[in-house]
Amino acid sequence: MNEKPWPRAIVLVDMNAFFASIEQQDFPELAGRPVAVTNGLTGTCCITCSYEARAFGVHTGMRLPEARRLCPDLIQRPARPQRYAEVSTAIMTALQERISPDIEVFSVDEAFLDVTRCQRLLGNPVAIARRAKEVVWEASGLPCSMGVSGDKTTAKYAAKLHKPDGLTVIPPWEAEAALREVPVTELCGIAEGIGAFLARHGVRVCGDMKRLPIGVLARRFGNPGRRIWYMCQGRDPEPLQLTVPAPKSMGHGKVMPPDTRDREVIETYLLHMCEKLAARLRRHALKAQRFFIGLRLREGWLCDRLAAPFPTDDSHPIRALCRVLLARWRGEGVFQVQVTALDPRPADGQLDLFGREQPRLDALNAVMDRINGRYGEFTLAPARLLQRSDMPNVIAPAWKPYGHRQTV
Repeated sequence: MNEKPWPRAIVLVDMNAFFASIEQQDFPELAGRPVAVTNGLTGTCCITCSYEARAFGVHTGMRLPEARRLCPDLIQRPARPQRYAEVSTAIMTALQERISPDIEVFSVDEAFLDVTRCQRLLGNPVAIARRAKEVVWEASGLPCSMGVSGDKTTAKYAAKLHKPDGLTVIPPWEAEAALREVPVTELCGIAEGIGAFLARHGVRVCGDMKRLPIGVLARRFGNPGRRIWYMCQGRDPEPLQLTVPAPKSMGHGKVMPPDTRDREVIETYLLHMCEKLAARLRRHALKAQRFFIGLRLREGWLCDRLAAPFPTDDSHPIRALCRVLLARWRGEGVFQVQVTALDPRPADGQLDLFGREQPRLDALNAVMDRINGRYGEFTLAPARLLQRSDMPNVIAPAWKPYGHRQTV
């Protein structure tokens, strides 16, 4: 191993079967047993599963009946998002305070650390990664895998090579060779659509990328295309995102019992999402006027982008938009609902020309938020939601421990 400081050193921390590991830690009787975490007791989809379950072929996204066919002794655990967020925040805070202030929280169970500037103080990148593993264990008592390289994409690829509790190092001067035979779709950010485009141009593994002019990708995808060209050669130029940018959208969705056709049930799920979204907008002093409302059917999404009469942080106008979409529903089975604010903006910003204030409603929402903040979410809620025990919270995909995105 070259003992000279690396010109750039990135560590990717990846928690192993994070939700399931927390369940096994908090409930010792689950240790060493196959566990699947679902979205509530009535959830039918595995959010994640323990390594004991994975040994039987169970995987994230698998339906529970199929998982139980593969693993008859599978133990179902309802998700506890608040607990997972609590543990994640403890981990991220410890890494920031004890390893590097340059941290990008990539998801609730992943973080990039730029340790380039830490090498004089903490040692070479491999030693820093080992220390980071110790910090994670001390903060949570949970194992994690580490990927170490000179760029974000290669570090993330390295982290998944040895799980659980692995540490994989791909020095920057070896990154291009290490990726040469790796399918391009194995890299984070290259989905099937981009992969198909690259395949049409003769690029199936990363080593093929050198033969494709960078301009081809730039013309099709712009700057992201240029980044992909470098990613495949182990030279991802993307810096860590150290701050949480203002959200371009903010939404909530729920997977429903498959093929739900009961209108009241669908309306309850939509109401739940509207209330959560409105409360989240208020929590961060935001309002929105344009919304995406969607029902996922077997054939695809029944959805629309609809506008409220004025920017709002109240659930009632959003619920009205849901009813507009429901008027187009013809009784097909519904599998998921989604309600997203497309243009969140500061609530104290310039009012629209025809905007109107609702001081009484604002005061009522403020009281409700204070009560729910003190005694628990939905302590005070529309009556229809009081018996929503089969619809627990989920952690937003863009979760961050600080700023706009901290939410369940």
